[in-house]
Amino acid sequence: MKQPTRALSTRVPPAAPEAVAQDATALWASAQVTALDVDDFPEYGSPAWRALRATDPRRAVAVVTAAEQWRRHSAREAWLDRLLDEDPEQWFAIVTADANTYARSIAGDLARRPTHDELAARRAVRAQRREVVTAPSWPPVAIPGRPGWWRHYGPRGEQVDLPHNQPQETAA
Repeated sequence: MKQPTRALSTRVPPAAPEAVAQDATALWASAQVTALDVDDFPEYGSPAWRALRATDPRRAVAVVTAAEQWRRHSAREAWLDRLLDEDPEQWFAIVTADANTYARSIAGDLARRPTHDELAARRAVRAQRREVVTAPSWPPVAIPGRPGWWRHYGPRGEQVDLPHNQPQETAA
């Protein structure tokens, strides 16, 4: 018979593997490393580790340390998988905790930086728009924003827009 499930808010997530106080395997591994009395040892599987004699205690310490690290890693991954199934909100809070801490540490600096829109406004050309005006001795001037049209100096000194760039003859 299936047991009734409790609401998510009343569910207690399982304890993290590193929270277990009396971990017999971890205690045994620690005792082994302590008994071998080694301060410095190469990483398991590295060329320096492979160069050690089989009877060298540093070789054994590297093996025990690597095995314990892998055991803890696997236990944490299994715990997180169970937590994802049982309490996704708690799982999300745990797996994003480091990112949230980092985000809080840089939030003040980011808040003082200008936004994209502020940077774009700084780069914008601040020159005021001027009207295109021709003079009596100038050739016709192309009108910005109106392709194919030119501003001419008219016969009575007025500004005339025409769809060609042939100079106008002035009245004598």
